Amino acid sequence: MKKLLVGISTLALATSLLAGPPKGKSVEAEADEVALFSALKGKINAKIVWSTSRDDNHDIFIMNGDGTDVKPLTRGPKTDWFSRFSPDGQQVIFTRSKMDWTAEPNADNPQLWDTWIINVDGTGEKLLIPNSTWATWRPDGKTIIFSRAGEVYSFDIASGAETLIMKAEDGLKKGAILQNPHMSPNGKYLAITLRGSMRETGLWDIANKSWTKVGEGCQINWFPSGDSVIRMNSSGNGGSEVLAFAVKDGKPADPKLSVSDIRFIDRPGRRSHEYFPQVSSDGQWLVWASTQRGHDHDIADYELDIWKIGTPKEEATRLTFHSGNDRWPDIFMVK
Repeated sequence: MKKLLVGISTLALATSLLAGPPKGKSVEAEADEVALFSALKGKINAKIVWSTSRDDNHDIFIMNGDGTDVKPLTRGPKTDWFSRFSPDGQQVIFTRSKMDWTAEPNADNPQLWDTWIINVDGTGEKLLIPNSTWATWRPDGKTIIFSRAGEVYSFDIASGAETLIMKAEDGLKKGAILQNPHMSPNGKYLAITLRGSMRETGLWDIANKSWTKVGEGCQINWFPSGDSVIRMNSSGNGGSEVLAFAVKDGKPADPKLSVSDIRFIDRPGRRSHEYFPQVSSDGQWLVWASTQRGHDHDIADYELDIWKIGTPKEEATRLTFHSGNDRWPDIFMVK
C-alpha cells in the first residue's frame, strides 16, 4: 500500500508538471471597462509586474500602472511567478521552476523551485536563492524573506547567508506548510498562510514563537504602515473577497469584527472571483486579479485590476484584456 501511495503521489506530481497553462488571446474590452481604463491615465505613476501565460508559458511581464506599455521581463520554458519589486524599484525577484511547466500547488516542494533576480530593464538575470519559494524584500533592500515548505528564512544579499526565522514544528501541527510569509515592517511578526496539516491564516510572533489565527482564507499580507493586514476569504460575490483589518501587538485589534465589518473590496458583477491582492508601498493603491469562472491559480482567466484605496469601489479598473492566465501582481510607485 505504501508503494502504491508513493506511486500515486509521483504520478500526480508528474501530471502537474506536464500540464500546460493557456496561451489565450487578446479580448475586447466592454464599454464601461474602456471608460475606466481611459480615465486612469495621468492619475498614477507606477510600474506593475506579474506572471502571465500569454507567451505559451508563465513569464514575468511589466507595464505602467495605468495598463500601458506591456512587455515581457523574462522569457523561457520555465514557470516564472510571484515577482516582487525591490524597495527602490530597480530589481525584481521571482520564483522560477527548475523543470519546464510546473504548477503552483507544487510550491510546497522547494526542491522544484529557485528564487531569481533581474533588473527592471531585463538585464542581470541570475539565480539568487536555490530551493526556495515566496521570496519578498525587506524595506532596506538588503534582505529577503523566503520559504522552504515548513521553514522561513532570511537571506542576506551581500553575503548570501541564510538565517532560520521560523520552523512550523516549533509551535504548529506537524506537517504544516508555511506559504507566502511576509514579515511586518518592524520585523517582529510574520503574516503566513498555512497549508499541509493546517489550513488557515495568522500571525507569528517571532520572539515568543506564538501563533495567532486570524481566520481561514489565504494570501495574508501587511499594509506598509504595519498596523493592518489584508487577506483573501472564501466568501463574497464570486466566492472570494478581499478583507482588511487592524492589528496590534501581533493580534487583531478587534477580534469580534465580522466579515462584513472588514470587507475591503468585492467587485460586483460576474468577474468577482478575486485573488492575489497587493497594496502599494505608499498604501494608496491596491492591485489584484479576478476571474468570472474557474479558480486554479495557473490556468483560470484571471485579469489584473487596480483601485485607488478610499475611492468608490466602482472606480476599480481592469488593466489586462487577455484570456491567458494573469496572476500575482506587484506595484511600485515611481517618485
